[in-house]
Amino acid sequence: MEFKNLDPRLSRALSKLNFHKPTLIQEKAIPLALAGKDILARARTGSGKTAAYCLPIVQKILAAKDALPESSLERAATRSIILVPTRELAVQVTKFLDELLIYCSKDVKTANLAGNIPMQLQKSILLETPDIVIATPSRILAHLESQSLIVRNSLDSLIIDEADLIFSYGYEEDLQKILTFLPKIFQSLLMSATLTKDVENLKQLLLRNPIILTLHEETEETNLLTQYAVRCSEIDKFLLIYVILKLRLIKGKCIIFVNDIDRCYRLKLFLEQFSIKSCVLNSELPLNSRYHIVQEFNKGVYDYIIATDEGDFKSEQDTEDELNGEELGEFHNADNAVSESKDMTHSNKKSVSLEKNGKKKLRARKKDREYGVSRGVDFINVAAVINFDFPTSAKSYIHRVGRTARANQRGMSLSFVVPKEFVGQNKNVMCLTTKRDEEIYARVEKKQSLANSTIKPYSFDMNQVEGFRYRIEDALRAVTRVSIKEARVKDVKSEILNSEKLKAHFEDNPNDLTILRHDITIHPARVQQHMKHIPSYLMPKIAPPSGVNSVQDDKEGSSKLGHIPFHKNLPNNRRRTQNHHNSTHKKRKNDPLKTFSIGDAFSTNGKRQRRK
Repeated sequence: MEFKNLDPRLSRALSKLNFHKPTLIQEKAIPLALAGKDILARARTGSGKTAAYCLPIVQKILAAKDALPESSLERAATRSIILVPTRELAVQVTKFLDELLIYCSKDVKTANLAGNIPMQLQKSILLETPDIVIATPSRILAHLESQSLIVRNSLDSLIIDEADLIFSYGYEEDLQKILTFLPKIFQSLLMSATLTKDVENLKQLLLRNPIILTLHEETEETNLLTQYAVRCSEIDKFLLIYVILKLRLIKGKCIIFVNDIDRCYRLKLFLEQFSIKSCVLNSELPLNSRYHIVQEFNKGVYDYIIATDEGDFKSEQDTEDELNGEELGEFHNADNAVSESKDMTHSNKKSVSLEKNGKKKLRARKKDREYGVSRGVDFINVAAVINFDFPTSAKSYIHRVGRTARANQRGMSLSFVVPKEFVGQNKNVMCLTTKRDEEIYARVEKKQSLANSTIKPYSFDMNQVEGFRYRIEDALRAVTRVSIKEARVKDVKSEILNSEKLKAHFEDNPNDLTILRHDITIHPARVQQHMKHIPSYLMPKIAPPSGVNSVQDDKEGSSKLGHIPFHKNLPNNRRRTQNHHNSTHKKRKNDPLKTFSIGDAFSTNGKRQRRK
């Protein structure tokens, strides 16, 4: 990746990261950012937006320091602030910056204030005056108000990543207060996957004569993501997910989205009945554990993650513009557009007030309101996204399926939609959000059709899998509310322990992280051994053809190998077992306590005889 006048240390780092050719957003945004322009950039997830803003701000910091003498006190100053809506995204941005600064880490310092580090410890970190600070708006505001962070005379650039999500997390008031602590003139960069009214309000609040980039890759993105939907009852959801995962109809890593935390553990406990391992990802888990789960998933340690996105869109509703199709989501526009906004309603951007949309936005969440998994977090090589519970808004759907088909990789999404006639048929496994499934699905279909994309019906012959229904019903009966509650508490306690280990011991022993498993069986609820295997007479015709990791391979292998017990039963073991049995029998035969007899002990003359 080559740009004019780029610092050689950054060029070396990019080469090490295998960044040889810039993406479209990087190609357009980086030169404009280096020229000092305010930018509002809209591009699909996985298009390289993080590098598009990190590279220019680091380049500008290096150039500013090179222009100052080594003894100058002005070299130590916080020049850039990166605001993100979630802690997961803050960790991801920090990790990328650390990799980018590998050859200039002594010259440019970063600080991530979005974690669980106590405020007092964060203040000591800020005493070192990091060049770049990454945090959520609420955390930045706290440090600005306590004057542990002072940037009124030093700030050069403010970046807001996932700008369309900032207001959804209730940061509107925090952001307005932050601006009162910033200098009058600074460069602003807004990065977003969608353009909404909230982003328009941010543009008016922050940007001065901005360049608006609405970009889409020239590749045929409609062919990269294949979208399917199947209409089924609540019970059939569990039947289908069992068949899909157990028969490996989807190969590769998979993210399964549900709508609340209880559903996470219900599905996990259900899958455990069939020896299908998975790990959960939700807002109750500690940040270090959540980050470790994502990292291990990206490395291929786990195949299945059951995730909630209640932190992202619990308070989010589709606006009228979105319902009318004016916002087309993150996928497709007819043409690539690079346009410059020439309208500025006020000369002083700090005096612009945000428009009120008349809707209340829920401010906080009971768990971790800065949790988010369907937005921003970079999942690598995800083969499929399964919406086990259909999302509660069309925007949520867009960002869920955006976790796959990233970086020019193919992917598929499968959504379960519960028709109205099936809602409430089985209250024990019912999800309350299913009442609106058809309504939200109609909105999603409309938006995708306007974006030249379609959601195909998933053709599934239920007659072929009816033989599994009794297994599904047995497994669901074993997953009770009590078992879900116990599993939830046990998992949180376990992950808190893991988090402490991650934070302390494993900082010094990174290789030991491999011993921490997040997909262990957390509450084995009456697991029946026969449920773990599929007999041949139940094998449906929909099983994939023989090949690597296919079900038929397993079936053929089992016929050749026979039953494989837990303990090895090799010839040497059999011989060792037989010898042990013989020696034990011989000892028992020679044992005087076993062979001693009163009649034999004395002869007729009363003298003691020794038994031969």
